[in-house]
Amino acid sequence: MILRSLVAWCVLLVIAVLNGTARVALLNPRLGERTGHLISSLTLSLLILLLAWFLAPWMGIPSARAALGVGGLWLLLTLAFEFRFGRFVAHKSWGDLLHDYDLAAGRIWVLVLLCTFLAPLLAGRLRKVW
Repeated sequence: MILRSLVAWCVLLVIAVLNGTARVALLNPRLGERTGHLISSLTLSLLILLLAWFLAPWMGIPSARAALGVGGLWLLLTLAFEFRFGRFVAHKSWGDLLHDYDLAAGRIWVLVLLCTFLAPLLAGRLRKVW
């Protein structure tokens, strides 16, 4: 289960990178950075939920509690990747990295993280795996 959950997260990572690339290349120039961020965040949240639904039986998560554990693992991996990549590859400041967490500024990245955490549980429940 753990290995398959890690493989699923790697697929999520590829989808997230492609989604971010599409946002920067297509959405932001046409709609502006804020609207691009909103659309991209909503799209990525939906894609995460769809992928979890699709992969739920394959991952073999035995219970709702285990699904929360997988979601927690996905969340930790996502945060680790985001901050490590942002700081050491993209050379962003901490302020730039934390900007996406500012709900008052219309930033909804927290929704993506919530979906990442809850996706295995929701997928299992919707598929009636347990």
